[in-house]
Amino acid sequence: MISQTTPCYWFIFYRDMLLLRPSAQGEAAVPLTVTPPLPSAHAPHFAGLHLGVSCFAYAVDALPENSGWVAVGLRAAFDVLGRPLYLLAGKGYQLLYWDTHSRFCPVCGTKTAPSTSISKRCPSCGHEQFPPISTAVLVLVQKEDSALLVRSHNFKGPNHGLVAGFLEPGETLEECVQREVREETSLSIDAIRYFGCQPWPYPSGLMVGFTADYRAGEIILQQEELSSAAFFTRDRLPTLPNPLSLARRMIDWWIDGEGGR
Repeated sequence: MISQTTPCYWFIFYRDMLLLRPSAQGEAAVPLTVTPPLPSAHAPHFAGLHLGVSCFAYAVDALPENSGWVAVGLRAAFDVLGRPLYLLAGKGYQLLYWDTHSRFCPVCGTKTAPSTSISKRCPSCGHEQFPPISTAVLVLVQKEDSALLVRSHNFKGPNHGLVAGFLEPGETLEECVQREVREETSLSIDAIRYFGCQPWPYPSGLMVGFTADYRAGEIILQQEELSSAAFFTRDRLPTLPNPLSLARRMIDWWIDGEGGR
Protein backbone atom coordinates (compact mmCIF):
# COMPACT_ATOMS: atom_id res chain seq x y z
CA MET A 1 0.00 0.00 0.00
CA ILE A 2 1.32 3.42 -0.98
CA SER A 3 1.28 6.02 1.76
CA GLN A 4 1.74 9.61 0.57
CA THR A 5 1.53 12.90 2.45
CA THR A 6 2.37 15.14 -0.53
CA PRO A 7 0.64 15.43 -3.91
CA CYS A 8 1.59 12.93 -6.63
CA TYR A 9 0.92 12.69 -10.33
CA TRP A 10 -1.49 9.85 -11.13
CA PHE A 11 -1.45 8.19 -14.55
CA ILE A 12 -4.82 6.46 -14.62
CA PHE A 13 -5.46 4.04 -17.47
CA TYR A 14 -8.66 2.50 -18.69
CA ARG A 15 -7.42 -0.18 -21.09
CA ASP A 16 -5.00 1.77 -23.32
CA MET A 17 -6.60 5.18 -22.65
CA LEU A 18 -5.08 7.72 -20.26
CA LEU A 19 -7.61 9.57 -18.09
CA LEU A 20 -6.96 13.28 -17.62
CA ARG A 21 -8.67 16.10 -15.73
CA PRO A 22 -9.16 19.72 -16.85
CA SER A 23 -6.58 22.02 -15.26
CA ALA A 24 -7.24 25.47 -13.83
CA GLN A 25 -6.52 26.81 -17.33
CA GLY A 26 -9.14 24.48 -18.82
CA GLU A 27 -6.64 22.14 -20.49
CA ALA A 28 -6.49 18.39 -19.86
CA ALA A 29 -3.80 17.48 -17.31
CA VAL A 30 -2.51 14.60 -15.20
CA PRO A 31 -4.21 14.67 -11.77
CA LEU A 32 -1.96 15.97 -8.99
CA THR A 33 -3.39 14.84 -5.63
CA VAL A 34 -2.30 13.21 -2.39
CA THR A 35 -4.51 10.14 -2.81
CA PRO A 36 -5.61 8.32 -5.99
CA PRO A 37 -8.40 10.38 -7.56
CA LEU A 38 -10.35 7.31 -8.73
CA PRO A 39 -11.00 4.07 -6.81
CA SER A 40 -9.44 0.89 -8.16
CA ALA A 41 -8.89 -2.71 -7.14
CA HIS A 42 -5.46 -2.60 -8.81
CA ALA A 43 -2.29 -1.57 -6.99
CA PRO A 44 -0.44 1.53 -8.29
CA HIS A 45 3.05 1.22 -9.78
CA PHE A 46 5.76 3.81 -9.20
CA ALA A 47 6.68 5.33 -12.59
CA GLY A 48 9.37 7.81 -11.51
CA LEU A 49 9.78 11.47 -10.58
CA HIS A 50 8.76 14.59 -12.46
CA LEU A 51 10.45 17.72 -11.13
CA GLY A 52 10.83 15.96 -7.79
CA VAL A 53 7.18 14.86 -7.65
CA SER A 54 6.40 11.13 -7.45
CA CYS A 55 4.39 9.64 -10.33
CA PHE A 56 2.25 6.52 -10.05
CA ALA A 57 0.26 4.55 -12.62
CA TYR A 58 -2.75 2.36 -12.04
CA ALA A 59 -5.67 0.89 -13.97
CA VAL A 60 -9.43 1.18 -13.54
CA ASP A 61 -11.97 -1.33 -14.80
CA ALA A 62 -14.52 1.19 -16.06
CA LEU A 63 -14.65 4.74 -17.32
CA PRO A 64 -15.70 7.18 -14.59
CA GLU A 65 -19.24 8.47 -14.79
CA ASN A 66 -18.01 11.99 -14.00
CA SER A 67 -17.99 13.79 -17.34
CA GLY A 68 -15.05 15.91 -16.19
CA TRP A 69 -12.64 13.14 -17.08
CA VAL A 70 -11.05 13.10 -20.55
CA ALA A 71 -9.83 9.81 -22.09
CA VAL A 72 -6.98 10.09 -24.62
CA GLY A 73 -4.76 7.57 -26.32
CA LEU A 74 -1.20 7.41 -25.06
CA ARG A 75 0.23 8.62 -28.38
CA ALA A 76 -2.17 11.55 -28.47
CA ALA A 77 -1.22 12.38 -24.87
CA PHE A 78 2.24 13.44 -26.09
CA ASP A 79 0.77 16.68 -27.45
CA VAL A 80 -1.01 17.33 -24.14
CA LEU A 81 1.63 16.30 -21.60
CA GLY A 82 4.92 17.18 -23.24
CA ARG A 83 7.85 14.78 -23.50
CA PRO A 84 8.89 14.38 -19.80
CA LEU A 85 5.43 13.44 -18.49
CA TYR A 86 4.67 11.43 -21.64
CA LEU A 87 7.77 9.27 -21.06
CA LEU A 88 6.73 8.62 -17.46
CA ALA A 89 3.17 7.82 -18.54
CA GLY A 90 4.62 5.39 -21.09
CA LYS A 91 6.70 3.68 -18.42
CA GLY A 92 3.64 3.42 -16.21
CA TYR A 93 1.62 1.86 -19.01
CA GLN A 94 4.36 -0.70 -19.70
CA LEU A 95 4.37 -1.72 -16.04
CA LEU A 96 0.58 -2.08 -16.01
CA TYR A 97 0.63 -4.11 -19.22
CA TRP A 98 3.31 -6.41 -17.78
CA ASP A 99 1.41 -6.75 -14.50
CA THR A 100 -1.72 -7.88 -16.37
CA HIS A 101 0.19 -10.33 -18.58
CA SER A 102 2.30 -11.94 -15.85
CA ARG A 103 -0.38 -13.07 -13.41
CA PHE A 104 0.52 -16.73 -13.87
CA CYS A 105 3.83 -18.56 -14.14
CA PRO A 106 4.62 -19.49 -17.78
CA VAL A 107 6.44 -22.62 -16.57
CA CYS A 108 3.90 -24.28 -14.26
CA GLY A 109 0.80 -22.08 -14.36
CA THR A 110 0.81 -21.12 -10.67
CA LYS A 111 -0.37 -17.62 -9.75
CA THR A 112 2.65 -15.36 -9.38
CA ALA A 113 3.52 -13.12 -6.44
CA PRO A 114 5.32 -9.73 -6.48
CA SER A 115 9.04 -9.99 -5.69
CA THR A 116 10.29 -6.45 -6.39
CA SER A 117 8.75 -3.42 -8.08
CA ILE A 118 9.73 -4.89 -11.47
CA SER A 119 9.74 -8.63 -10.86
CA LYS A 120 7.45 -11.49 -9.89
CA ARG A 121 8.27 -14.92 -8.54
CA CYS A 122 6.39 -18.17 -8.80
CA PRO A 123 5.76 -19.54 -5.27
CA SER A 124 5.68 -23.07 -6.67
CA CYS A 125 8.68 -23.47 -8.99
CA GLY A 126 10.60 -20.26 -8.21
CA HIS A 127 10.59 -18.95 -11.78
CA GLU A 128 11.13 -15.17 -11.93
CA GLN A 129 9.52 -12.81 -14.41
CA PHE A 130 10.61 -9.30 -15.39
CA PRO A 131 8.95 -6.84 -17.77
CA PRO A 132 9.96 -7.97 -21.29
CA ILE A 133 11.23 -5.42 -23.79
CA SER A 134 10.84 -6.06 -27.53
CA THR A 135 13.72 -4.46 -29.42
CA ALA A 136 13.19 -3.00 -32.88
CA VAL A 137 15.60 -1.17 -35.17
CA LEU A 138 15.08 1.91 -37.34
CA VAL A 139 17.45 2.83 -40.15
CA LEU A 140 17.86 6.04 -42.12
CA VAL A 141 19.57 5.07 -45.39
CA GLN A 142 21.37 7.93 -47.15
CA LYS A 143 22.14 8.02 -50.86
CA GLU A 144 24.06 11.15 -51.89
CA ASP A 145 21.64 14.00 -51.07
CA SER A 146 18.57 11.80 -50.54
CA ALA A 147 17.19 9.52 -47.84
CA LEU A 148 15.12 6.35 -48.07
CA LEU A 149 11.59 6.82 -46.73
CA VAL A 150 8.97 4.09 -46.74
CA ARG A 151 5.27 3.73 -46.12
CA SER A 152 4.19 0.68 -44.14
CA HIS A 153 0.73 -0.83 -44.50
CA ASN A 154 0.10 -0.20 -40.80
CA PHE A 155 0.85 3.54 -41.01
CA LYS A 156 -2.14 5.80 -40.57
CA GLY A 157 -2.68 8.35 -43.31
CA PRO A 158 0.00 9.22 -45.88
CA ASN A 159 2.94 9.22 -43.43
CA HIS A 160 6.31 7.93 -44.60
CA GLY A 161 8.92 6.77 -42.11
CA LEU A 162 12.02 4.63 -41.91
CA VAL A 163 12.69 0.97 -42.54
CA ALA A 164 12.06 -0.80 -39.24
CA GLY A 165 11.79 -4.28 -37.81
CA PHE A 166 12.18 -6.45 -34.75
CA LEU A 167 15.41 -8.03 -33.61
CA GLU A 168 15.46 -11.80 -34.09
CA PRO A 169 17.19 -14.39 -31.87
CA GLY A 170 20.90 -14.70 -32.56
CA GLU A 171 21.20 -11.34 -34.36
CA THR A 172 23.26 -8.31 -33.56
CA LEU A 173 21.54 -4.97 -33.99
CA GLU A 174 23.66 -4.21 -37.06
CA GLU A 175 22.75 -7.57 -38.62
CA CYS A 176 19.09 -6.81 -37.98
CA VAL A 177 19.47 -3.43 -39.74
CA GLN A 178 21.02 -5.07 -42.80
CA ARG A 179 18.39 -7.83 -42.92
CA GLU A 180 15.41 -5.49 -42.60
CA VAL A 181 16.64 -3.19 -45.37
CA ARG A 182 17.36 -6.16 -47.62
CA GLU A 183 14.02 -7.87 -46.91
CA GLU A 184 11.84 -4.78 -47.26
CA THR A 185 13.57 -3.03 -50.18
CA SER A 186 16.19 -5.46 -51.64
CA LEU A 187 18.88 -2.80 -51.14
CA SER A 188 22.31 -3.44 -49.66
CA ILE A 189 23.86 -0.95 -47.25
CA ASP A 190 27.10 -0.29 -45.38
CA ALA A 191 28.64 2.19 -42.91
CA ILE A 192 26.00 1.40 -40.26
CA ARG A 193 26.21 3.87 -37.37
CA TYR A 194 24.29 4.07 -34.10
CA PHE A 195 22.04 7.15 -33.77
CA GLY A 196 20.03 6.79 -30.55
CA CYS A 197 17.16 4.95 -28.90
CA GLN A 198 13.69 5.55 -27.49
CA PRO A 199 11.30 3.64 -25.20
CA TRP A 200 8.21 2.73 -27.24
CA PRO A 201 5.36 1.75 -24.89
CA TYR A 202 3.03 0.21 -27.49
CA PRO A 203 2.99 -1.90 -25.47
CA SER A 204 6.59 -2.74 -24.44
CA GLY A 205 9.22 -1.81 -26.96
CA LEU A 206 12.60 -0.15 -27.42
CA MET A 207 13.37 1.56 -30.72
CA VAL A 208 17.07 1.66 -31.63
CA GLY A 209 18.00 3.98 -34.48
CA PHE A 210 20.85 3.68 -36.97
CA THR A 211 22.03 5.54 -40.05
CA ALA A 212 23.58 3.79 -43.03
CA ASP A 213 24.84 4.46 -46.53
CA TYR A 214 23.31 3.02 -49.70
CA ARG A 215 25.68 0.56 -51.33
CA ALA A 216 23.86 -1.13 -54.24
CA GLY A 217 20.60 -2.40 -55.65
CA GLU A 218 17.21 -1.27 -56.92
CA ILE A 219 14.14 -0.91 -54.71
CA ILE A 220 11.92 -3.98 -54.80
CA LEU A 221 9.15 -3.73 -52.20
CA GLN A 222 8.31 -6.45 -49.74
CA GLN A 223 4.62 -6.28 -50.57
CA GLU A 224 3.48 -7.77 -47.25
CA GLU A 225 5.15 -4.94 -45.32
CA LEU A 226 5.36 -1.82 -47.50
CA SER A 227 3.05 0.04 -49.85
CA SER A 228 5.77 2.40 -51.14
CA ALA A 229 9.45 3.29 -50.79
CA ALA A 230 11.68 5.84 -52.49
CA PHE A 231 14.70 8.07 -52.02
CA PHE A 232 13.58 11.64 -51.26
CA THR A 233 15.58 14.85 -51.34
CA ARG A 234 15.16 17.58 -48.71
CA ASP A 235 13.11 19.77 -51.07
CA ARG A 236 10.71 16.95 -52.01
CA LEU A 237 9.50 15.24 -48.87
CA PRO A 238 6.32 13.25 -48.17
CA THR A 239 4.24 13.55 -45.01
CA LEU A 240 6.51 12.72 -42.05
CA PRO A 241 5.92 10.85 -38.76
CA ASN A 242 4.67 12.44 -35.55
CA PRO A 243 7.32 14.47 -33.64
CA LEU A 244 7.10 12.07 -30.67
CA SER A 245 8.90 9.33 -32.61
CA LEU A 246 12.59 8.58 -32.91
CA ALA A 247 12.03 8.16 -36.65
CA ARG A 248 10.97 11.80 -36.92
CA ARG A 249 13.94 12.94 -34.83
CA MET A 250 16.27 11.06 -37.18
CA ILE A 251 14.62 12.49 -40.30
CA ASP A 252 14.78 16.02 -38.85
CA TRP A 253 18.49 15.45 -38.10
CA TRP A 254 19.03 14.56 -41.75
CA ILE A 255 16.90 17.48 -43.01
CA ASP A 256 19.00 19.87 -40.92
CA GLY A 257 22.05 18.66 -42.80
CA GLU A 258 23.69 16.71 -39.98
CA GLY A 259 23.87 13.66 -42.22
CA GLY A 260 25.87 15.48 -44.86
CA ARG A 261 24.77 17.06 -48.13
